[in-house]
Amino acid sequence: MIYEKSKQLFDEAKRYIAGGVDSPVRSFNAVGGTPLFIKNGSGSYITDVDGNRYIDYVCSWGPLILGHRDNDVMEAIKSVLERGTSFGAPTDLETELAKIIHKSEGGPEKIRFVNSGTEAAMSAIRLARGVTGKDKIIKFNGCYHGHADSLLVSAGSGAMTLGVPSSPGVPQSLASDTIVLEYNDDKSVADCFDKYGDRIACVIVESIAANMGLIIPKKSFLKTIRKNTRKYGALFIADEVLVGFRTCYGTAISKMGIDPDLICYGKVIGGGMPVAAYGGKSIYMSEIAPEGPIYQAGTLSGNPLGMAAGIATLKKLKKLDPYKYFEQLNSKLCSGLHKSASFHKISIDTPHAGSIFSIFFSNKRVENLLDVKNSNTNRFTRYFRSMLNQGIYFAPSPFETSFLSTEHTEDQISTTINAFDSFLEQEVS
Repeated sequence: MIYEKSKQLFDEAKRYIAGGVDSPVRSFNAVGGTPLFIKNGSGSYITDVDGNRYIDYVCSWGPLILGHRDNDVMEAIKSVLERGTSFGAPTDLETELAKIIHKSEGGPEKIRFVNSGTEAAMSAIRLARGVTGKDKIIKFNGCYHGHADSLLVSAGSGAMTLGVPSSPGVPQSLASDTIVLEYNDDKSVADCFDKYGDRIACVIVESIAANMGLIIPKKSFLKTIRKNTRKYGALFIADEVLVGFRTCYGTAISKMGIDPDLICYGKVIGGGMPVAAYGGKSIYMSEIAPEGPIYQAGTLSGNPLGMAAGIATLKKLKKLDPYKYFEQLNSKLCSGLHKSASFHKISIDTPHAGSIFSIFFSNKRVENLLDVKNSNTNRFTRYFRSMLNQGIYFAPSPFETSFLSTEHTEDQISTTINAFDSFLEQEVS
């Protein structure tokens, strides 16, 4: 395929935009080559400025569960747009979307809308610190909760470490209050609470890890977190920004029988617009200003365009109930990939849940970030380039996750499996 116009636009963008992109993974640094500049999307396809058309498994990094330019979502946005873009005052749309989320599986008692997953996680942690009077938080290596300073930390050597800044500009004093543990490591959670329990305000965890590729939690992992947060008076924050409404009509963590104190939402609840939220039990949410003393605000929070898109998306999801269909598509895709890989004697792991999946070139089940790093990331880069050249767009990094929409079809799944088989033939030839 030819990417000449994308290359020209990227060269120009680098003159005026830091790095040429507004989010690092879009740069294609992990896979090489020129990032695609997209002209339009329709259903399960995107088309770049050079006219190349792709089956899209990125879905704008998750929000577009109904595909690109869904008619109901577009009409909802248009109808609100005719009345104005923003008022900086309450509208009934905020309450309507809040009620829909409240009534969903595992829905919160109260909610507060914000503009991004970063804001949702940052605000939930501030709330947890405010109501507990404690400072330390626990997060897990490889889980991403946005780019707030307290969360841009990485673990050092050993199973339990105090965070160190993973980006210049993050003060050590902030990072040191973040304890980083390994995902799926029950023992480290229990040990950490034994050591720091009276100082821990909260644990924040992705219900299903989806920022180091997709990693399914062990059954005992989330239960251990819930047990210890209750024992020591810390709050359990479930980050559902990526997986909320993608494995069921509501929260993934509710399907696992876990009742968190606070939940972070994003992606799907905005239907492609910049919408996120945090919510949870009334006893905690009532501490947020103006009802309580813990401050959080946002000029465009509850923006009517975003609320309209979210309402239309969740109403349509409720009507379609596509989750069995997603499971069928995902099973067909992953079993087909495994069949091809087995034929070519190449090991892969394909964790999947609902409408989310990942492909790791690994000879073992991937359970944490170390396993991802030990997978064959060089082969992933070759795989990405091969699939792209065959008209299939996956996330341009082995540390990202891929998504299905209601617009994906069984024929597209078959096309994807055949393209994967062609890639593997090149690998072993």
